[in-house]
Order: sequence, then structure tokens, then C-alpha cells
Amino acid sequence: MNHISLKSIFLFFLVLSSFSCENVLEEEIVIYNNDFSTADLNSIENGRLFVFNGDTVLGYYNDEEVLLNLASLPKHNTIKVTIDLLLHDSWDGNPENVGGPDYWYLELDGQSVLHTTFSNSPCESTYCLYQSYPANYPRFNEPKTEALRTDLPGRCQYKNSNGWTSLYRITKIISHKSNQLSITLGDDLKQENTPEPICDESWSVSSIQVSTLTIN
Repeated sequence: MNHISLKSIFLFFLVLSSFSCENVLEEEIVIYNNDFSTADLNSIENGRLFVFNGDTVLGYYNDEEVLLNLASLPKHNTIKVTIDLLLHDSWDGNPENVGGPDYWYLELDGQSVLHTTFSNSPCESTYCLYQSYPANYPRFNEPKTEALRTDLPGRCQYKNSNGWTSLYRITKIISHKSNQLSITLGDDLKQENTPEPICDESWSVSSIQVSTLTIN
């Protein structure tokens, strides 16, 4: 009995210590929340708006960068950024040819947190243009992996066909302590086989939310 009791006590303290070592979210403050419905482009460099599928969104872009600069952040040690990203028309993913790779990237304070590819191509057993997302390039995942919606119409080349805009919700959490934050969204798209690249493929953003976290 004494042996069993001592073992039970040891396991109890082992479990207790493991919980005490876990990180605890003490505070989360939303410092920026924009779905562009009010046409607010404050703090955004190279910002512009258009209406897609009945909603006002940020964009559209092709071979460009957008910067969101935030200042006077409250005290924190972590940043969470959530972006609803729309990929329009014929993104070709990973293949290295006249149509790709088609890169999209996210940087926080100049630090790369996502550098990936996307594909809107149909995927068949004999032909599939793979994408890297949700991983960084180069990885091989099927087109539209982890997309929230895949039934939206294209913006330009395939504007009359559903399934040619994909919606992704991208969330990244990084260590951060500065009272300022710079968020860069950008792409490096390749379309050597079309006279109008921005109609062939483009991207936009339907919402951005930024929170400061205090985790101990």
C-alpha cells in the first residue's frame, strides 16, 4: 500500500508540474480589425478597393506589395495576424514553367512568416498543378488545400465561372514586443503566356485582424 501511495503522489506532482509549465494567455487586445466595408484605408500603403461578389475588398493586385503600418501598440510579447485572402483566376501553384511558380508571401516587420504558392487548377489523376500552402514553398499539396471557400467566381478571366476564386483564412502568431508593427502582403506571379497578366491571376483581401497577446 505504501508503495502504491508513493507512486500515486509522484504521478500527481508530475502532472501538476507539466501544467504549470504551459504558456497561459493573459491578455488579448484587438488593435486592428478591417473588413473594408467602410472604405477605411488608413495606415495602408498602396491600398485600393473594389467590389467582388457583392463585398468591398482590398485589391486587386498582381506583382505588387501592400503594407499595413501600426503604431502605439499596447504592451505585449506576441502578435496574432489573421488575413482572409482571395486568390482570383488561374493561379498555377508550384510548376516552374511559363505560368509559374505563383508565389504569395506575408512578412511581419520584414521577417518572412509565409512564402508559399497557391493553385486554382482542377486536379485530375493525369494532370495536377500542386500548391505549397499551407506549408512554405516548396511543398506539394493539392490545389485549394485548406481553402474556406472554393465555389466563388473568378474576377476577370473566369468571371462567369464558379470555382475560380479561392478564399483562405491565414493566421500567424509570432513573438513581438515593439510598439510598432509593419505587415507586408505581396506576390511574385509569373504569366509569360498571356498579354494581360492581371486578368489571368490576381489577389485581394476581404479582412485583416491584428491582436496583441500577452503570454506567460
